[in-house]
Amino acid sequence: MSKILIKGATVLMPDYTTKEADIAIENTEILAVGAVPADFAPDRTIDGKDHFAVPGLVNGHTHASMTMLRSYGDDMELMDWLNNRIWPTEAKMVEKDIRVGGELALLEMIKTGTTAFSDMYGPHMESVIEATIQAGIRGVIARGAIGLFPAGRQILEDNVHLYENYHGAGDGLITIMMGVHAPYTCPPEFCAYARELAGKYNIPIHIHMSETQAEIKQIQEQYGKRPFKYIEDTGLFDFPAIAAHCVWLDDEDIAIMKKHNISAIHNPGSNMKLASGVSPVPRLIKEGVNVALGTDGASSNNNLDMLEEVRLAAMLHKVNELDPLAVPAKEALKMGTENGAKALLLDKVGKLEPGYKADIVLYDMNRTEWCPRHDLVSLLVYSANSTSVDTVLCNGKVVMEKGEVLTLDEERILHEAQAVAMDLVNR
Repeated sequence: MSKILIKGATVLMPDYTTKEADIAIENTEILAVGAVPADFAPDRTIDGKDHFAVPGLVNGHTHASMTMLRSYGDDMELMDWLNNRIWPTEAKMVEKDIRVGGELALLEMIKTGTTAFSDMYGPHMESVIEATIQAGIRGVIARGAIGLFPAGRQILEDNVHLYENYHGAGDGLITIMMGVHAPYTCPPEFCAYARELAGKYNIPIHIHMSETQAEIKQIQEQYGKRPFKYIEDTGLFDFPAIAAHCVWLDDEDIAIMKKHNISAIHNPGSNMKLASGVSPVPRLIKEGVNVALGTDGASSNNNLDMLEEVRLAAMLHKVNELDPLAVPAKEALKMGTENGAKALLLDKVGKLEPGYKADIVLYDMNRTEWCPRHDLVSLLVYSANSTSVDTVLCNGKVVMEKGEVLTLDEERILHEAQAVAMDLVNR
């Protein structure tokens, strides 16, 4: 049995107020916030003075091993970028590329305060899963399946094998979703097979939806309906689903999302960089749709810094709506924590309260950007950056302490990633 006491931190409470309190952790869970039982005898105590304790950030949509392609093909339109830079290079990827890219992503995520992520990518996802278990954070993993590829149906079956072999692995750190890439890459018969497999094994769906205007036009021309209606008619939305991007939505799309309780994963950094458009996040929130945040891959963002996505979500919609109240700081932070946990079906994750998993980030406030401390939530969202991440716990274990990642070899990963990435693009 493991017991940890975080002493004297300033804690973000579930109602987004803050208070100075101790946090008692027993095994994987938070035992108490504030009034610690008198008989609680910690194995170790972490000094929380001048540190802001916040739930670990949740990255609702990424492609972890795309770190190998960071800065390789920037300032391009989405389909040009995919067809002429990304997909041809990804076709050359082998297990080592996927593994090392995943390790680099995990290192970056831990150092920037992310304790859970949802990944959809290519072959050899077993290597990403094993690296995630080693890193000690939560991974919601899907094998991205493109129905236009000859091996598309086999990829769906590979996804099922991941579910059979890894769902619940790593003391519950790993869960599996089914990755159906996007409406424009997945014909009806392919989606029907995905639905059959998802139904047989009760696997949730991870899909890209309505990212660009070109996608909307293509699906309407092919099927006489918009992407959300097209996918609804395949039956894939009969299962819990996360829909990445959700930029170009109309009334019918939003009604479908509400009907099926689909969570939108907003990717402001990627959508801005690729000039895809601005998701109608304020409206989705008003309509009761669960909106979470994701970075997308590091080749379209170009980092995996979720605190940056929180800030972008708060800022982008203010200027887009010409309304300073469009997405307040508290709402943006909620999107990056508890809303993400809800979207990824992570039980008891995303809040700091008894009974919840001990996924905690301590931000060092002994820094200029944290002074003066009028409003800590506002400071975190608008002023601070991820370099103030000091200590990270996930599932009750310390994975980073005072800036040092304890579960991964940072020096080895950085050296290997540089060499592997150069080899990949020169093959």
